[in-house]
Amino acid sequence: MTKSKNQKKQRDSSVRGFSANKAAKKVAKKKLQKSKAAAAAAPAVTKQSVHSLKAGKGKSASGLSAMQEQMKKRLEGGKFRMLNEQLYTTTGEEAFESFQAEPDLFDTYHEGFREMAEKWPANPLDTFIEYVKLHPKAVVADFGCGDARLAASVTNTVHSFDLVSRNPSVVACNIAHVPLPDESIDIAVYCLALMGSTLVEYLLEGRRVLKVHGVVKIAEVKSRFETDSLGGIKGFVSAMQNLGFDLKHKDENNKMFVTFEFVKAKRVPKDGVQIEMKACEYKRR
Repeated sequence: MTKSKNQKKQRDSSVRGFSANKAAKKVAKKKLQKSKAAAAAAPAVTKQSVHSLKAGKGKSASGLSAMQEQMKKRLEGGKFRMLNEQLYTTTGEEAFESFQAEPDLFDTYHEGFREMAEKWPANPLDTFIEYVKLHPKAVVADFGCGDARLAASVTNTVHSFDLVSRNPSVVACNIAHVPLPDESIDIAVYCLALMGSTLVEYLLEGRRVLKVHGVVKIAEVKSRFETDSLGGIKGFVSAMQNLGFDLKHKDENNKMFVTFEFVKAKRVPKDGVQIEMKACEYKRR
Protein backbone atom coordinates (compact mmCIF):
# COMPACT_ATOMS: atom_id res chain seq x y z
CA MET A 1 0.00 0.00 0.00
CA THR A 2 2.86 2.39 0.89
CA LYS A 3 4.55 1.68 -2.45
CA SER A 4 1.28 2.40 -4.26
CA LYS A 5 0.90 5.68 -2.39
CA ASN A 6 4.49 6.66 -3.24
CA GLN A 7 3.89 5.91 -6.91
CA LYS A 8 0.75 8.04 -6.86
CA LYS A 9 2.69 10.87 -5.19
CA GLN A 10 5.34 10.69 -7.90
CA ARG A 11 2.69 10.90 -10.65
CA ASP A 12 0.94 13.78 -8.88
CA SER A 13 4.25 15.57 -8.40
CA SER A 14 5.11 15.31 -12.12
CA VAL A 15 1.74 16.90 -12.96
CA ARG A 16 2.18 19.65 -10.34
CA GLY A 17 5.58 20.38 -11.91
CA PHE A 18 3.90 22.11 -14.84
CA SER A 19 3.68 25.91 -14.74
CA ALA A 20 0.46 27.04 -13.13
CA ASN A 21 0.77 30.80 -13.57
CA LYS A 22 -1.98 31.05 -16.21
CA ALA A 23 -5.60 29.94 -16.11
CA ALA A 24 -5.37 28.26 -19.52
CA LYS A 25 -2.50 26.06 -18.36
CA LYS A 26 -4.42 25.07 -15.26
CA VAL A 27 -7.24 23.76 -17.43
CA ALA A 28 -4.76 21.88 -19.64
CA LYS A 29 -3.09 20.37 -16.59
CA LYS A 30 -6.39 19.03 -15.26
CA LYS A 31 -7.09 17.32 -18.59
CA LEU A 32 -3.55 15.96 -18.64
CA GLN A 33 -3.78 14.60 -15.09
CA LYS A 34 -7.14 12.96 -15.79
CA SER A 35 -5.88 11.32 -18.99
CA LYS A 36 -2.66 10.08 -17.39
CA ALA A 37 -4.44 8.67 -14.35
CA ALA A 38 -6.94 6.79 -16.48
CA ALA A 39 -4.26 5.61 -18.89
CA ALA A 40 -1.97 4.47 -16.10
CA ALA A 41 -4.77 2.42 -14.60
CA ALA A 42 -5.47 0.57 -17.85
CA PRO A 43 -2.55 -1.92 -17.72
CA ALA A 44 -3.51 -3.07 -14.22
CA VAL A 45 -7.07 -3.57 -15.34
CA THR A 46 -5.83 -5.50 -18.35
CA LYS A 47 -3.82 -7.96 -16.25
CA GLN A 48 -6.54 -8.37 -13.67
CA SER A 49 -9.24 -8.88 -16.29
CA VAL A 50 -7.24 -11.25 -18.45
CA HIS A 51 -6.05 -13.43 -15.58
CA SER A 52 -9.55 -13.57 -14.10
CA LEU A 53 -10.81 -15.35 -17.22
CA LYS A 54 -10.37 -19.08 -17.44
CA ALA A 55 -8.08 -20.24 -20.21
CA GLY A 56 -10.28 -21.52 -23.03
CA LYS A 57 -9.72 -23.63 -26.09
CA GLY A 58 -8.26 -22.17 -29.27
CA LYS A 59 -5.66 -19.94 -27.66
CA SER A 60 -3.70 -17.49 -29.80
CA ALA A 61 0.08 -17.41 -30.19
CA SER A 62 0.21 -15.11 -27.15
CA GLY A 63 -1.41 -17.83 -25.00
CA LEU A 64 -4.69 -15.94 -24.61
CA SER A 65 -8.11 -17.22 -25.59
CA ALA A 66 -10.18 -15.39 -28.21
CA MET A 67 -12.23 -13.77 -25.45
CA GLN A 68 -9.10 -12.69 -23.58
CA GLU A 69 -7.57 -11.25 -26.75
CA GLN A 70 -10.73 -9.27 -27.43
CA MET A 71 -10.83 -7.86 -23.91
CA LYS A 72 -7.14 -6.99 -23.99
CA LYS A 73 -7.56 -5.10 -27.28
CA ARG A 74 -10.54 -3.16 -25.97
CA LEU A 75 -8.65 -2.08 -22.85
CA GLU A 76 -5.55 -1.12 -24.83
CA GLY A 77 -7.76 0.75 -27.29
CA GLY A 78 -9.26 2.77 -24.44
CA LYS A 79 -5.81 3.69 -23.19
CA PHE A 80 -4.74 4.75 -26.69
CA ARG A 81 -7.76 7.04 -27.03
CA MET A 82 -7.01 8.67 -23.65
CA LEU A 83 -3.42 9.37 -24.66
CA ASN A 84 -4.57 10.63 -28.04
CA GLU A 85 -6.89 13.12 -26.33
CA GLN A 86 -4.04 14.21 -24.08
CA LEU A 87 -1.76 14.97 -27.02
CA TYR A 88 -4.42 17.01 -28.81
CA THR A 89 -5.35 19.15 -25.80
CA THR A 90 -2.00 20.04 -24.20
CA THR A 91 0.97 22.17 -25.20
CA GLY A 92 4.11 20.68 -26.70
CA GLU A 93 6.06 21.34 -23.51
CA GLU A 94 3.44 19.69 -21.31
CA ALA A 95 3.29 16.64 -23.58
CA PHE A 96 7.09 16.39 -23.60
CA GLU A 97 7.37 16.55 -19.80
CA SER A 98 4.55 14.04 -19.38
CA PHE A 99 5.99 11.44 -21.75
CA GLN A 100 9.51 11.94 -20.42
CA ALA A 101 8.19 11.19 -16.93
CA GLU A 102 6.43 8.03 -18.16
CA PRO A 103 8.07 6.86 -21.43
CA ASP A 104 5.97 3.68 -21.50
CA LEU A 105 2.96 5.84 -22.40
CA PHE A 106 4.75 6.77 -25.63
CA ASP A 107 5.12 3.08 -26.49
CA THR A 108 1.46 2.43 -25.74
CA TYR A 109 0.37 5.34 -27.92
CA HIS A 110 2.46 4.30 -30.91
CA GLU A 111 1.39 0.67 -30.63
CA GLY A 112 -2.19 1.86 -30.93
CA PHE A 113 -1.28 4.24 -33.74
CA ARG A 114 0.45 1.51 -35.74
CA GLU A 115 -2.59 -0.74 -35.35
CA MET A 116 -4.81 2.05 -36.72
CA ALA A 117 -2.39 2.77 -39.59
CA GLU A 118 -2.49 -0.86 -40.72
CA LYS A 119 -6.19 -0.41 -41.54
CA TRP A 120 -5.68 2.67 -43.71
CA PRO A 121 -5.95 2.20 -47.50
CA ALA A 122 -2.77 4.28 -47.83
CA ASN A 123 -0.28 5.82 -45.42
CA PRO A 124 0.78 9.40 -46.28
CA LEU A 125 4.25 8.73 -44.88
CA ASP A 126 4.90 6.39 -47.81
CA THR A 127 4.27 9.30 -50.18
CA PHE A 128 6.74 11.47 -48.29
CA ILE A 129 9.36 8.72 -48.30
CA GLU A 130 9.11 8.48 -52.09
CA TYR A 131 9.44 12.25 -52.37
CA VAL A 132 12.57 12.34 -50.22
CA LYS A 133 14.11 9.54 -52.28
CA LEU A 134 13.85 11.81 -55.32
CA HIS A 135 16.09 14.32 -53.52
CA PRO A 136 18.92 12.17 -52.10
CA LYS A 137 21.16 15.12 -51.23
CA ALA A 138 18.48 16.99 -49.28
CA VAL A 139 18.82 17.32 -45.50
CA VAL A 140 15.52 16.44 -43.83
CA ALA A 141 13.91 17.17 -40.46
CA ASP A 142 11.11 14.80 -39.44
CA PHE A 143 8.95 16.54 -36.81
CA GLY A 144 7.01 13.97 -34.76
CA CYS A 145 8.83 11.04 -36.34
CA GLY A 146 7.33 8.19 -34.27
CA ASP A 147 9.45 5.11 -34.93
CA ALA A 148 11.63 7.05 -37.45
CA ARG A 149 10.53 4.97 -40.43
CA LEU A 150 11.31 7.84 -42.80
CA ALA A 151 14.96 7.97 -41.72
CA ALA A 152 15.25 4.18 -42.00
CA SER A 153 13.85 4.21 -45.53
CA VAL A 154 16.14 6.75 -47.22
CA THR A 155 19.84 7.46 -47.64
CA ASN A 156 19.47 11.17 -46.83
CA THR A 157 20.63 12.86 -43.67
CA VAL A 158 17.45 12.88 -41.59
CA HIS A 159 17.06 14.59 -38.22
CA SER A 160 14.26 12.77 -36.38
CA PHE A 161 12.41 14.38 -33.46
CA ASP A 162 9.69 13.14 -31.09
CA LEU A 163 8.65 13.23 -27.44
CA VAL A 164 10.59 10.07 -26.52
CA SER A 165 13.61 8.43 -28.13
CA ARG A 166 13.29 4.67 -28.57
CA ASN A 167 15.83 4.72 -31.39
CA PRO A 168 19.42 6.07 -31.31
CA SER A 169 18.63 8.21 -34.36
CA VAL A 170 15.72 9.99 -32.64
CA VAL A 171 16.20 13.13 -30.55
CA ALA A 172 13.66 13.49 -27.74
CA CYS A 173 12.36 17.05 -27.49
CA ASN A 174 9.43 19.41 -27.74
CA ILE A 175 9.31 19.93 -31.52
CA ALA A 176 8.75 23.64 -30.95
CA HIS A 177 12.43 23.71 -29.93
CA VAL A 178 14.67 21.40 -31.96
CA PRO A 179 18.48 21.40 -31.66
CA LEU A 180 19.25 22.55 -35.21
CA PRO A 181 20.88 25.77 -36.51
CA ASP A 182 18.91 28.34 -38.49
CA GLU A 183 18.41 27.56 -42.20
CA SER A 184 20.14 24.18 -41.99
CA ILE A 185 17.65 21.82 -43.69
CA ASP A 186 16.07 21.43 -47.12
CA ILE A 187 12.87 19.54 -46.28
CA ALA A 188 10.66 19.66 -43.17
CA VAL A 189 8.15 16.83 -42.69
CA TYR A 190 5.04 16.93 -40.49
CA CYS A 191 3.22 13.64 -41.08
CA LEU A 192 0.14 13.64 -38.82
CA ALA A 193 2.25 15.62 -36.34
CA LEU A 194 0.33 18.90 -35.90
CA MET A 195 -1.08 17.92 -32.51
CA GLY A 196 -1.68 19.97 -29.40
CA SER A 197 -2.53 23.59 -28.67
CA THR A 198 0.82 25.02 -29.82
CA LEU A 199 1.05 23.72 -33.38
CA VAL A 200 1.85 27.21 -34.75
CA GLU A 201 5.05 27.04 -32.69
CA TYR A 202 5.94 23.74 -34.38
CA LEU A 203 5.50 25.29 -37.83
CA LEU A 204 7.50 28.40 -36.96
CA GLU A 205 10.31 26.19 -35.65
CA GLY A 206 10.28 24.35 -38.96
CA ARG A 207 10.51 27.69 -40.74
CA ARG A 208 13.46 28.72 -38.58
CA VAL A 209 15.58 25.69 -39.48
CA LEU A 210 14.46 25.57 -43.12
CA LYS A 211 16.48 27.22 -45.87
CA VAL A 212 14.77 29.89 -47.97
CA HIS A 213 12.78 28.10 -50.71
CA GLY A 214 13.05 24.90 -48.66
CA VAL A 215 10.08 22.52 -48.73
CA VAL A 216 7.50 21.72 -46.03
CA LYS A 217 5.52 18.49 -46.45
CA ILE A 218 2.37 18.22 -44.33
CA ALA A 219 -0.20 15.43 -44.07
CA GLU A 220 -3.30 15.62 -41.88
CA VAL A 221 -6.70 14.00 -41.49
CA LYS A 222 -9.26 15.92 -43.57
CA SER A 223 -11.79 16.31 -40.76
CA ARG A 224 -9.29 18.23 -38.63
CA PHE A 225 -9.67 21.32 -40.84
CA GLU A 226 -13.42 21.56 -40.20
CA THR A 227 -13.41 24.30 -37.55
CA ASP A 228 -15.23 27.63 -37.77
CA SER A 229 -12.15 29.60 -36.74
CA LEU A 230 -9.89 27.97 -39.34
CA GLY A 231 -12.29 27.93 -42.26
CA GLY A 232 -11.40 24.58 -43.75
CA ILE A 233 -8.44 23.67 -45.93
CA LYS A 234 -8.55 27.06 -47.64
CA GLY A 235 -8.25 28.76 -44.26
CA PHE A 236 -5.28 26.58 -43.35
CA VAL A 237 -3.48 27.53 -46.56
CA SER A 238 -4.15 31.20 -45.80
CA ALA A 239 -2.74 30.80 -42.27
CA MET A 240 0.37 29.11 -43.66
CA GLN A 241 0.87 32.05 -46.02
CA ASN A 242 0.70 34.38 -43.02
CA LEU A 243 3.43 32.25 -41.41
CA GLY A 244 5.69 32.83 -44.41
CA PHE A 245 5.00 29.78 -46.58
CA ASP A 246 3.69 29.58 -50.15
CA LEU A 247 1.57 26.66 -51.34
CA LYS A 248 3.19 24.67 -54.13
CA HIS A 249 0.94 21.62 -54.24
CA LYS A 250 -2.15 20.20 -52.49
CA ASP A 251 -3.67 16.73 -52.84
CA GLU A 252 -7.20 16.01 -51.56
CA ASN A 253 -7.77 12.81 -53.55
CA ASN A 254 -7.37 10.49 -50.56
CA LYS A 255 -10.63 9.95 -48.64
CA MET A 256 -8.95 10.28 -45.24
CA PHE A 257 -5.99 12.60 -45.65
CA VAL A 258 -4.94 15.79 -47.36
CA THR A 259 -1.27 16.45 -48.15
CA PHE A 260 0.41 19.80 -48.75
CA GLU A 261 3.69 20.99 -50.15
CA PHE A 262 4.71 24.50 -49.12
CA VAL A 263 7.93 26.42 -49.72
CA LYS A 264 9.53 28.89 -47.34
CA ALA A 265 9.20 32.44 -48.65
CA LYS A 266 11.53 35.33 -47.87
CA ARG A 267 8.80 37.45 -46.27
CA VAL A 268 8.60 37.73 -42.50
CA PRO A 269 5.73 35.85 -40.78
CA LYS A 270 2.86 37.94 -39.44
CA ASP A 271 2.34 38.22 -35.70
CA GLY A 272 -0.58 36.62 -33.92
CA VAL A 273 -1.32 33.88 -36.44
CA GLN A 274 -3.58 31.20 -34.95
CA ILE A 275 -4.43 27.76 -36.30
CA GLU A 276 -7.13 25.83 -34.46
CA MET A 277 -7.69 22.31 -35.75
CA LYS A 278 -10.09 19.63 -34.55
CA ALA A 279 -8.74 16.76 -32.50
CA CYS A 280 -8.58 13.50 -34.40
CA GLU A 281 -10.91 11.14 -32.55
CA TYR A 282 -10.53 7.41 -33.06
CA LYS A 283 -13.58 5.18 -32.76
CA ARG A 284 -13.73 2.22 -30.41
CA ARG A 285 -12.22 -0.90 -31.95
